[in-house]
Amino acid sequence: MLGPGVKLGNRYRLDERIASGGMGDVWRGTDQVLGRTVAVKSLLPALLDEPGFAERFRGEARTMATINHPGVVDVYDFGSDQHIAFLVMEYVEGDALSATLSRVGRLTPARTMALLAQAADALHAAHEKGIVHRDVKPGNLLVRPNGTLVLTDFGIARSDLVGQLTAAGSVLGTASYISPEQATGAVATPASDVYALGVVAYQCLAGRRPFEGDNPLEIAMKHVRDTPRALPADIPPQVRAIVERAMAKDPAARWPSAAALASIARQAKLALSQAARSGHPISGVPASPAAPVARAQVPTAAPRPQPPAAAPRPQPRPPVSPARPPVAAPRPAVIAHPAPQPRPPVAPRGAAPVPQPRPVPQHNPLGYARPPAAAPPRRSRSGLWTTAIVVAVLVILCSGVISFLYRKYGATASASASVSVTSGAVQPYGGDYPVRTSYRREVRLLPAGGGTTTSEGRETR
Repeated sequence: MLGPGVKLGNRYRLDERIASGGMGDVWRGTDQVLGRTVAVKSLLPALLDEPGFAERFRGEARTMATINHPGVVDVYDFGSDQHIAFLVMEYVEGDALSATLSRVGRLTPARTMALLAQAADALHAAHEKGIVHRDVKPGNLLVRPNGTLVLTDFGIARSDLVGQLTAAGSVLGTASYISPEQATGAVATPASDVYALGVVAYQCLAGRRPFEGDNPLEIAMKHVRDTPRALPADIPPQVRAIVERAMAKDPAARWPSAAALASIARQAKLALSQAARSGHPISGVPASPAAPVARAQVPTAAPRPQPPAAAPRPQPRPPVSPARPPVAAPRPAVIAHPAPQPRPPVAPRGAAPVPQPRPVPQHNPLGYARPPAAAPPRRSRSGLWTTAIVVAVLVILCSGVISFLYRKYGATASASASVSVTSGAVQPYGGDYPVRTSYRREVRLLPAGGGTTTSEGRETR
C-alpha cells in the first residue's frame, strides 16, 4: 500500500498525493539522489495483471520522452518496485485548469484564447511525434503561476510506437470531452484532440460543459447526436466561431491541425487585447454596449451644444462671398501682398475702402498714403552723400599714411646714403695716409646706430 514516506526504486520518496485517476495516483515526491521535487505517477496494482495496461503505461514513458516542448511535461524516469510500476515526471508548480474553473466559474475570452493557443501548440508537438493524447480535459492541463500551460497525463495515449492496445469495443477517455468518433469506437486521430480541446474552451467560456447526463454513456452519445447549447451572448463572434469549428461533428470540418487552431486562437487573443486597450471591447451583442452609451448622452444635454460649437454651420457665408467676387476679382494682387506685412489685420481693413492705388506704396512699411512715396528718393540721396564723404575721408587718411611713411623711410635711406667714408693709405703700423698710397681702407657708418664696417684693398689706376 502506497502512502507518504514510501520509497520507490530506493530513490523516490512519496510525500503527498496530489491527484487520482482511473489508472493510478499522482504523488508529489522527492528525488533523494538529485535533491529535487518530482511528480510520481503510480499504476494501480490491480491493473498489473492486465498486460495491455502495463504495456501502455510503459509506452507512455517512451512516447513522452520523445517530445521536447515547453508545453509538455518532462519525463525523468520509469521503473517498477514492489509490484508497482511508476513514472517519474517534472513537478509543475500551479493548479489544474479544472480547479481554476471550479473556483472562478468561467474565464474571459482573451484568457481562454491564450490558454487554447498554448494547449494546441503542445498537442501539435505530440502529433508531430505520431502521438494522440485521447484524454484532453481541464484536469490534464496545468497552469503555472506565470500563466503558462503544461499538458500532462499521456497514460491512455496512442502512439505509433506502442500500437493499439485497447480491447475491441472499449473506449478510453473522459466522456464529457470525448470526440464523436471515439464515442462510436473509431480510431482516435489528431482531430479527436482538437475536438476535446474545443470542448475545454467551451467550458472556459460558458462555465459549464456542453453536454450533461446521468451516466458517461449518455454523455458520450450526446456528443455524437446532439448540438451543444449556445455560448453566452457576451462572447465575441470570432471567438464563438473558433470554438464551434473545433467542435464540429465531422472531423474534416474542424481545424485542419492543432497548429492551425493555435494560430487562429492567438490572433483572436491579440485582437481582444488591442480592443480592450483602445477602450472599445469586442462584444457578441453590439446593442448592449450601445444602450448605456445612449443613456449617458441623453441626460447630459452637453452633446447638443456641441453641434453649435462646430461653427462650420455659420459657413453659409459662402452666399455672401459670391457678392464679393466682383470686388475681389480686380484686387487679387492687393490681397496677396499684405499677407507678408507685419500688420496683416490692418491691411485687409484698409484694402476695402481704399482703391487700388495702395499697391504702389507696398514697399513702404511706414506709409499708408501717397506722401511717403517721396521718402525713397531722399533716403537714396542721403545715402549717396554719406558714401561720398566716407570715400573722401578714406582717401585723406590713406594719403596721410603714405606721406608719413615716405618721410620716415625716405630720411633713413638718405642717412644711409650719406655715410661718411674715410680712405687712406694703410701704413705698416696700421695708420692711414691719404696721399700716394697703394693700399686704402674705407670706414662706412651703418644707419640707425648700427656701428661701422671697414673694407681694405689695393688701389689700382
